[in-house]
Amino acid sequence: MARSLSDLASDVKKNGWPDALTSALIGSCTNSSYEDISRAADLALQAAQAGVKMPVPFWISPGSEQIYETIKRDGQMAALEAVGGVVLANACGPCIGQWKRDDIKKGETNSILSSFNRNFPARNDGNPSTLSFIGSPETVIGIALGGRLSFNPMKDELTAADGKKVRLQAPKKANPLPQKGFQFSDAGYVKPPENGSQVEVKVSPTSERLQLLKAFEPWNGQDFKKLPLLLKAKGKCTTDHISPAGPWLKYRGHLDHISDNMFTGAINAFTQEAGKGKNLETQQTGQSIPAIARDYKSKGLKWIVVGDENYGEGSSREHAAMSPRHLGAAAVITKSFARIHETNLKKQGILPLTFAQGADYDRIQEQDRLSLMGLKELSPGKPVTLVVHHANGQEETLKLNHSMTAEQIEWFKAGSALNLLAKT
Repeated sequence: MARSLSDLASDVKKNGWPDALTSALIGSCTNSSYEDISRAADLALQAAQAGVKMPVPFWISPGSEQIYETIKRDGQMAALEAVGGVVLANACGPCIGQWKRDDIKKGETNSILSSFNRNFPARNDGNPSTLSFIGSPETVIGIALGGRLSFNPMKDELTAADGKKVRLQAPKKANPLPQKGFQFSDAGYVKPPENGSQVEVKVSPTSERLQLLKAFEPWNGQDFKKLPLLLKAKGKCTTDHISPAGPWLKYRGHLDHISDNMFTGAINAFTQEAGKGKNLETQQTGQSIPAIARDYKSKGLKWIVVGDENYGEGSSREHAAMSPRHLGAAAVITKSFARIHETNLKKQGILPLTFAQGADYDRIQEQDRLSLMGLKELSPGKPVTLVVHHANGQEETLKLNHSMTAEQIEWFKAGSALNLLAKT
């Protein structure tokens, strides 16, 4: 749904989107380099010198502590603050939903503008009615200074406090690297003790926010036979669909609690519902995916998930692999994987497998039980055999591929990469 800056105003009118902006945001891990912030700061400086202030809340998340310290030294931070910007800590912040708004009620339709990397509903503030538009940092600040989506900073004029009309000039070319080098800071660094073996980490057993991790169990050396299909995800299934962020992030130190969000954003290919499926043990339908997984786990059953193209795209969120592993995932079978998530599954001891024929995805039915055979002979480049047990008694044998190296296969056998490292 990309559009040129000159088309935005007409699209706003045509679609009936709220024209007035409620917030503008730049930074996080995307569009937050020294060069990015320098271009945005150029426009902020122009506005400040002309006596123009930002008419909406304006938030800036630097890309790193290094960027934060450097823009503070070189003046970009002062320029952004001069128009009313608030420079936040170098963290994901509002980009992944760590934004508790008190200006907008949940369900209230409003428009925001950011230079973040994702803008699906409820991503930034937990409000599915927030319309999030994205652009480059200089585009964001240019439009935001006008206070409305229909403002075109390339041709429209701003009004200063004294009534003077001002037109912004395109930002000057910015240096990709600071001329004085980066400013380093280790203020948050805590030196570890010389002998860490004597350190005991104490966590309250009643804490809802923190939980000591327990090692995942190693592979028992047997094939996975007739495991229930937990979910067949349809279409885009990002790490945000697998492990949503926002309000769930307060549980990121408690694996069991945060696992209650597992696959709650994933679309069930059989029902088109998000986060709900069928329990093959009880035949209950419309049950939450985490609840089904917990029921299987309580009965000693592992399970398998089937996914579509580019499964696991998005952030490198470890919980998108850890939560499935915690609740009993044996394997994830897809048409294709996003590279980082595929590696994260390997690290947690989950088999990431792909259909040798992408069309075989369509052969998987809602009540199927799945068997992965020949795992004792698992080796780099050697396909894995999938036997699909349909509810009507018929069976199909399909071929699956994998990209595991010899070392990564040892991760699987040990139960996780961490388990293997602990042995050595």
